[in-house]
Amino acid sequence: MNTETLIPKLGVVTDIRIDTPDVKTFRVVGLDGKKVFTHIPGQCAMLSVPGVGEAMFSITSSPTNEQFMEFSIKKCGCLTNWLHAMDVGQQITIRGPYGNGFPVEGALKGKDLLFIAGGIGLAPLRSVINYVRDKRQNYGSVQIVYGSRSKEDLVDYQEILDEWMADEGIQVNLTIDRAQEGWDGHVGFVPNYVKELQPDIHKTVLLCGPPIMIKFTLEGLKELGFSETQVYTTMELRMKCGVGKCGRCNIGSKYVCKDGPVFRFDQLDELPNEY
Repeated sequence: MNTETLIPKLGVVTDIRIDTPDVKTFRVVGLDGKKVFTHIPGQCAMLSVPGVGEAMFSITSSPTNEQFMEFSIKKCGCLTNWLHAMDVGQQITIRGPYGNGFPVEGALKGKDLLFIAGGIGLAPLRSVINYVRDKRQNYGSVQIVYGSRSKEDLVDYQEILDEWMADEGIQVNLTIDRAQEGWDGHVGFVPNYVKELQPDIHKTVLLCGPPIMIKFTLEGLKELGFSETQVYTTMELRMKCGVGKCGRCNIGSKYVCKDGPVFRFDQLDELPNEY
Protein backbone atom coordinates (compact mmCIF):
# COMPACT_ATOMS: atom_id res chain seq x y z
CA MET A 1 0.00 0.00 0.00
CA ASN A 2 1.17 3.52 -0.81
CA THR A 3 1.96 5.13 2.57
CA GLU A 4 0.58 8.39 1.15
CA THR A 5 -2.92 6.94 1.58
CA LEU A 6 -2.35 6.66 5.35
CA ILE A 7 -1.69 10.38 5.86
CA PRO A 8 -4.82 12.40 6.61
CA LYS A 9 -5.25 15.59 4.59
CA LEU A 10 -7.46 18.49 5.51
CA GLY A 11 -10.61 18.84 3.45
CA VAL A 12 -13.32 21.49 3.33
CA VAL A 13 -17.01 20.73 2.89
CA THR A 14 -18.14 23.10 0.09
CA ASP A 15 -21.69 21.85 -0.45
CA ILE A 16 -24.22 19.69 1.43
CA ARG A 17 -27.21 18.25 -0.42
CA ILE A 18 -30.15 16.66 1.38
CA ASP A 19 -30.93 13.48 -0.57
CA THR A 20 -33.41 11.69 1.66
CA PRO A 21 -34.62 12.13 5.26
CA ASP A 22 -31.47 10.34 6.50
CA VAL A 23 -28.94 10.72 3.64
CA LYS A 24 -26.90 13.80 2.81
CA THR A 25 -24.30 14.20 0.06
CA PHE A 26 -21.15 16.10 1.03
CA ARG A 27 -18.89 17.78 -1.52
CA VAL A 28 -15.26 17.94 -0.37
CA VAL A 29 -12.14 19.70 -1.69
CA GLY A 30 -8.67 20.24 -0.26
CA LEU A 31 -7.60 23.50 1.42
CA ASP A 32 -6.27 24.57 -2.00
CA GLY A 33 -9.76 24.24 -3.48
CA LYS A 34 -8.75 21.23 -5.59
CA LYS A 35 -9.59 17.53 -5.47
CA VAL A 36 -7.70 15.87 -2.60
CA PHE A 37 -6.61 12.78 -4.60
CA THR A 38 -7.55 10.76 -7.68
CA HIS A 39 -9.46 7.48 -7.44
CA ILE A 40 -11.19 4.79 -9.49
CA PRO A 41 -14.94 3.99 -9.27
CA GLY A 42 -15.73 1.87 -6.22
CA GLN A 43 -12.82 3.06 -4.09
CA CYS A 44 -13.36 4.51 -0.61
CA ALA A 45 -11.90 7.17 1.64
CA MET A 46 -11.55 7.46 5.39
CA LEU A 47 -13.32 10.57 6.67
CA SER A 48 -12.54 11.78 10.15
CA VAL A 49 -13.68 14.41 12.58
CA PRO A 50 -10.87 14.65 15.14
CA GLY A 51 -12.20 13.94 18.62
CA VAL A 52 -15.38 12.37 17.24
CA GLY A 53 -14.26 9.41 15.14
CA GLU A 54 -13.50 8.19 11.64
CA ALA A 55 -15.14 5.83 9.19
CA MET A 56 -14.82 4.53 5.65
CA PHE A 57 -17.19 5.82 2.99
CA SER A 58 -17.56 5.21 -0.73
CA ILE A 59 -16.50 8.03 -2.99
CA THR A 60 -19.76 8.56 -4.86
CA SER A 61 -18.58 11.06 -7.47
CA SER A 62 -16.97 9.80 -10.67
CA PRO A 63 -13.18 10.02 -11.19
CA THR A 64 -14.03 11.92 -14.37
CA ASN A 65 -15.09 14.79 -12.09
CA GLU A 66 -11.76 16.54 -11.56
CA GLN A 67 -13.01 19.41 -9.36
CA PHE A 68 -14.17 17.68 -6.15
CA MET A 69 -15.19 14.43 -4.45
CA GLU A 70 -18.63 13.59 -3.10
CA PHE A 71 -19.79 11.24 -0.34
CA SER A 72 -23.43 10.21 0.19
CA ILE A 73 -23.69 9.42 3.89
CA LYS A 74 -26.57 7.82 5.80
CA LYS A 75 -27.18 9.03 9.35
CA CYS A 76 -26.66 5.95 11.51
CA GLY A 77 -24.26 6.61 14.39
CA CYS A 78 -22.02 9.00 16.31
CA LEU A 79 -19.76 10.16 13.43
CA THR A 80 -22.51 10.29 10.82
CA ASN A 81 -24.76 12.25 13.21
CA TRP A 82 -21.95 14.75 13.63
CA LEU A 83 -21.41 14.99 9.85
CA HIS A 84 -25.13 15.52 9.30
CA ALA A 85 -25.01 18.45 11.75
CA MET A 86 -22.11 20.11 9.86
CA ASP A 87 -22.36 23.35 7.90
CA VAL A 88 -20.75 24.26 4.60
CA GLY A 89 -17.24 25.59 5.18
CA GLN A 90 -16.34 23.21 8.01
CA GLN A 91 -13.18 21.10 7.82
CA ILE A 92 -12.73 17.33 8.09
CA THR A 93 -9.74 15.09 7.47
CA ILE A 94 -9.70 12.72 4.55
CA ARG A 95 -7.33 9.92 3.56
CA GLY A 96 -7.29 7.39 0.78
CA PRO A 97 -8.07 6.09 -1.71
CA TYR A 98 -8.65 2.56 -0.37
CA GLY A 99 -9.73 -0.64 -2.07
CA ASN A 100 -9.61 -2.10 -5.54
CA GLY A 101 -12.60 -0.42 -7.23
CA PHE A 102 -14.67 -1.79 -10.10
CA PRO A 103 -12.72 -3.01 -13.17
CA VAL A 104 -14.06 -0.24 -15.45
CA GLU A 105 -10.97 -0.31 -17.65
CA GLY A 106 -10.71 -4.11 -17.53
CA ALA A 107 -13.44 -6.75 -17.29
CA LEU A 108 -16.32 -4.26 -17.65
CA LYS A 109 -15.06 -2.57 -20.80
CA GLY A 110 -17.20 -3.22 -23.86
CA LYS A 111 -19.83 -5.09 -21.82
CA ASP A 112 -23.59 -4.54 -21.52
CA LEU A 113 -24.05 -3.47 -17.90
CA LEU A 114 -26.88 -4.05 -15.44
CA PHE A 115 -26.72 -1.98 -12.23
CA ILE A 116 -28.96 -3.20 -9.39
CA ALA A 117 -29.18 -1.12 -6.21
CA GLY A 118 -31.27 -0.95 -3.06
CA GLY A 119 -31.48 2.13 -0.80
CA ILE A 120 -28.12 3.71 0.03
CA GLY A 121 -26.57 0.93 -2.15
CA LEU A 122 -26.92 3.32 -5.09
CA ALA A 123 -24.21 5.56 -3.60
CA PRO A 124 -21.18 3.32 -4.41
CA LEU A 125 -22.63 2.53 -7.85
CA ARG A 126 -23.23 6.21 -8.72
CA SER A 127 -19.47 6.65 -9.20
CA VAL A 128 -19.40 3.79 -11.75
CA ILE A 129 -22.62 4.85 -13.50
CA ASN A 130 -21.36 8.40 -14.06
CA TYR A 131 -17.95 7.12 -15.15
CA VAL A 132 -19.64 4.90 -17.74
CA ARG A 133 -21.87 7.80 -18.85
CA ASP A 134 -18.80 10.02 -19.34
CA LYS A 135 -16.99 7.31 -21.34
CA ARG A 136 -20.09 6.00 -23.08
CA GLN A 137 -18.31 4.75 -26.20
CA ASN A 138 -16.36 2.19 -24.12
CA TYR A 139 -19.43 0.27 -22.91
CA GLY A 140 -22.49 -1.48 -24.31
CA SER A 141 -26.07 -0.95 -23.15
CA VAL A 142 -26.73 0.28 -19.61
CA GLN A 143 -29.71 -0.72 -17.47
CA ILE A 144 -30.24 0.56 -13.92
CA VAL A 145 -32.70 -1.11 -11.54
CA TYR A 146 -33.04 0.85 -8.31
CA GLY A 147 -35.45 0.53 -5.42
CA SER A 148 -35.98 2.01 -1.98
CA ARG A 149 -38.54 1.95 0.83
CA SER A 150 -40.37 5.02 -0.48
CA LYS A 151 -40.07 7.74 -3.11
CA GLU A 152 -38.49 10.00 -0.45
CA ASP A 153 -35.79 7.37 0.22
CA LEU A 154 -34.54 7.22 -3.38
CA VAL A 155 -30.98 8.62 -3.28
CA ASP A 156 -29.94 10.98 -6.13
CA TYR A 157 -33.57 11.05 -7.32
CA GLN A 158 -33.27 14.42 -9.07
CA GLU A 159 -30.06 13.40 -10.85
CA ILE A 160 -31.75 10.16 -11.96
CA LEU A 161 -34.71 12.08 -13.40
CA ASP A 162 -32.79 14.99 -14.95
CA GLU A 163 -29.68 13.21 -16.21
CA TRP A 164 -29.74 9.40 -16.25
CA MET A 165 -33.25 9.09 -17.66
CA ALA A 166 -32.45 11.74 -20.29
CA ASP A 167 -29.42 9.78 -21.58
CA GLU A 168 -29.86 7.78 -24.73
CA GLY A 169 -28.99 4.10 -24.34
CA ILE A 170 -29.63 4.11 -20.59
CA GLN A 171 -32.71 2.32 -19.28
CA VAL A 172 -33.74 3.22 -15.72
CA ASN A 173 -36.25 1.10 -13.78
CA LEU A 174 -37.32 2.48 -10.40
CA THR A 175 -39.40 0.75 -7.74
CA ILE A 176 -40.50 1.43 -4.16
CA ASP A 177 -41.46 -1.17 -1.54
CA ARG A 178 -45.04 -0.01 -0.94
CA ALA A 179 -47.57 2.03 -2.89
CA GLN A 180 -47.82 5.68 -1.89
CA GLU A 181 -49.61 8.80 -3.02
CA GLY A 182 -47.83 10.63 -5.83
CA TRP A 183 -46.00 7.53 -7.09
CA ASP A 184 -47.22 5.99 -10.33
CA GLY A 185 -44.12 3.89 -10.96
CA HIS A 186 -43.46 0.24 -10.12
CA VAL A 187 -44.19 -1.02 -6.60
CA GLY A 188 -42.39 -4.05 -5.16
CA PHE A 189 -39.06 -5.27 -3.83
CA VAL A 190 -35.93 -5.11 -6.01
CA PRO A 191 -35.23 -8.90 -6.26
CA ASN A 192 -38.78 -9.57 -7.56
CA TYR A 193 -38.63 -6.59 -9.92
CA VAL A 194 -35.38 -7.87 -11.45
CA LYS A 195 -37.06 -11.23 -12.12
CA GLU A 196 -40.09 -9.46 -13.65
CA LEU A 197 -37.85 -7.42 -15.95
CA GLN A 198 -36.15 -10.60 -17.29
CA PRO A 199 -32.83 -8.89 -18.15
CA ASP A 200 -30.61 -10.36 -20.85
CA ILE A 201 -28.47 -13.01 -19.16
CA HIS A 202 -25.36 -11.94 -21.07
CA LYS A 203 -25.11 -8.67 -19.12
CA THR A 204 -22.48 -8.01 -16.47
CA VAL A 205 -24.14 -7.11 -13.16
CA LEU A 206 -23.04 -4.59 -10.52
CA LEU A 207 -25.08 -5.16 -7.36
CA CYS A 208 -25.19 -3.19 -4.12
CA GLY A 209 -27.67 -2.82 -1.28
CA PRO A 210 -28.67 -4.20 2.12
CA PRO A 211 -27.47 -7.79 2.76
CA ILE A 212 -30.97 -9.33 2.52
CA MET A 213 -31.58 -7.61 -0.83
CA ILE A 214 -28.22 -8.81 -2.20
CA LYS A 215 -28.94 -12.36 -1.07
CA PHE A 216 -32.35 -12.57 -2.76
CA THR A 217 -31.27 -10.65 -5.86
CA LEU A 218 -28.30 -12.99 -6.38
CA GLU A 219 -30.59 -16.02 -5.98
CA GLY A 220 -33.02 -14.51 -8.51
CA LEU A 221 -30.24 -13.76 -11.00
CA LYS A 222 -29.05 -17.38 -10.76
CA GLU A 223 -32.63 -18.56 -11.40
CA LEU A 224 -32.66 -16.40 -14.55
CA GLY A 225 -29.44 -18.06 -15.74
CA PHE A 226 -26.73 -15.63 -14.59
CA SER A 227 -23.55 -17.08 -13.09
CA GLU A 228 -21.57 -15.73 -10.13
CA THR A 229 -18.72 -14.82 -12.51
CA GLN A 230 -20.99 -12.15 -14.06
CA VAL A 231 -21.92 -10.41 -10.81
CA TYR A 232 -19.84 -7.84 -8.92
CA THR A 233 -20.64 -6.29 -5.54
CA THR A 234 -18.99 -3.96 -3.06
CA MET A 235 -18.76 -4.64 0.68
CA GLU A 236 -17.19 -1.45 1.97
CA LEU A 237 -19.72 -1.26 4.83
CA ARG A 238 -17.64 -3.90 6.62
CA MET A 239 -14.39 -1.92 6.56
CA LYS A 240 -13.00 -0.16 9.62
CA CYS A 241 -9.23 0.35 9.63
CA GLY A 242 -8.64 0.13 5.87
CA VAL A 243 -5.21 -1.49 6.22
CA GLY A 244 -5.90 -5.13 7.12
CA LYS A 245 -5.06 -4.83 10.82
CA CYS A 246 -8.31 -4.77 12.80
CA GLY A 247 -9.89 -7.93 11.31
CA ARG A 248 -13.41 -6.50 11.30
CA CYS A 249 -13.77 -6.91 7.53
CA ASN A 250 -12.58 -10.52 7.37
CA ILE A 251 -14.71 -12.81 5.16
CA GLY A 252 -13.35 -16.35 4.97
CA SER A 253 -9.79 -16.02 3.68
CA LYS A 254 -10.35 -12.45 2.44
CA TYR A 255 -10.03 -8.99 3.94
CA VAL A 256 -12.47 -6.54 2.38
CA CYS A 257 -10.05 -3.62 2.76
CA LYS A 258 -7.09 -5.42 1.14
CA ASP A 259 -8.81 -7.78 -1.32
CA GLY A 260 -11.93 -5.65 -1.97
CA PRO A 261 -14.21 -3.91 -1.33
CA VAL A 262 -15.25 -4.93 -4.87
CA PHE A 263 -15.62 -8.68 -5.41
CA ARG A 264 -16.97 -10.90 -8.13
CA PHE A 265 -19.24 -13.34 -6.32
CA ASP A 266 -17.23 -16.39 -7.37
CA GLN A 267 -14.18 -14.85 -5.62
CA LEU A 268 -15.84 -15.08 -2.21
CA ASP A 269 -15.29 -18.45 -0.50
CA GLU A 270 -18.37 -17.73 1.59
CA LEU A 271 -20.81 -14.91 2.12
CA PRO A 272 -20.62 -13.06 5.45
CA ASN A 273 -22.97 -14.27 8.21
CA GLU A 274 -25.50 -11.53 7.64
CA TYR A 275 -26.26 -12.72 4.08
